[in-house]
Order: sequence, then structure tokens, then C-alpha cells
Amino acid sequence: MPQTSRPRRLLALATDNWPARTYLTLVGVSVAAMFVAPESPLAAGPLILTAPLSLLSVILPFGPGTEGPLQALAFGSWTVWLLLCALVNAAVLGALAKRSTTTTTTAPPTRTGTSARTHVPAHAHARLRTLLAPAVDNWPARAYLAVVAASLVFFLCADHILTDPTFAAIWPLMTTAPAGFLAFLLPTSSPLAFAAATALCGLANAVLLGHLAHRLRAGEAHPAT
Repeated sequence: MPQTSRPRRLLALATDNWPARTYLTLVGVSVAAMFVAPESPLAAGPLILTAPLSLLSVILPFGPGTEGPLQALAFGSWTVWLLLCALVNAAVLGALAKRSTTTTTTAPPTRTGTSARTHVPAHAHARLRTLLAPAVDNWPARAYLAVVAASLVFFLCADHILTDPTFAAIWPLMTTAPAGFLAFLLPTSSPLAFAAATALCGLANAVLLGHLAHRLRAGEAHPAT
């Protein structure tokens, strides 16, 4: 049986399960709301829902607000980029949903009794390592963590050099979005607490990205005979 190409596996992960389809529906609704109420806070919905990849478009010199003869081209390229970001995020959800199904199906029976209770710490440690492994055992997740680390180093350096490092905080937020936005809800203004919170959000994103990388490589692990 021929192997499926990575783009097709990505598209399948983004469309063949209900969490991914629900997410794509929400993105579609947010895009419609952006056109209906372009001046309201709802206009930021597509960017937030497709973060963090979609937020990279803010550093480009063109976008929906571009005027002149390149307006149509700029808007079209932004739309294609937004669609790709939505598909990647939907595929991440799809990979996570498939992993949850596989884990539930193949999970070994739980041991009961005193011996099981005595091994809970070891099992918890092993389970944590297994949970975090996708964040470091593939190059897309490692590259993403490197970007997150660079943004955090920049923010912490700016905090010690600049009198107002608020602008520098945008980079950790962008690289760890959408979960990184929760760092603004912290009841403290400590830069270290903000950095720790965004680092955890980045780690969570890296785990999800790692699951997607594993799923995209799944068809290559066992060549067809």
C-alpha cells in the first residue's frame, strides 16, 4: 500500500476528527465576524485562534491594511497564510485526539493493591517524561522551543536594560500564543513570574507540535512491502 504524503496526512489530521473540525468551524465563524464587524474586538479573533503561527504575519510589511495596487495581493497572501495556520493548528488537535484514542485502547490494566501504591511515584515520573518527550524528541518542537527561549532571553535582558520593557513582552506572548496570553492574568507583575508562565505555555505548545510531527512521520516508520 503506497505511503501517504505529508501534506495529505496533515490535511487528514485536520479534518477527520470532531475536535479539529470544531476548531476549523470556530475559525470560519471568527473570519465571518471579522468582516461583519471589522472595527470591533472580534476582528482579532482569526489571529488569536490561529496563533502562534498567524502572529508572525505582524512582522511582514504587508497585510490586510495594505493600500495601493498591491492591496489584493497582500490580502490574498494573508488569507492563504491564515488558512495554513488554521490547518496546522487543526492538525495538532487531530494528532492529540488520535493519540488519546490510541492510549485509551492500548493502555495496560492498572495494578491494584499495596504494590501498586508503592510504585506510584516512579510511575508518575515516567508518565511525566513520556508526556514531555514530544517537546524534545523531534526537530520542529526543538526549533520552536529555541524560538521561545530566544524571546524569553530578549524579554529578560530588556527588563534589566529598559525602563519600560512592556514592548519586549510582546515577543514571548506571540511565540507562546494563544495560551501565553493567560500570563497577563497573573496576579503579579514580576518579570520572572511572567517569563515562567510563558515558558510553561511554550512547553505545552511544543508538546502539541511534537505530537503532530510524530503523526506526520507515522506513515514513514513502517514502509509498505
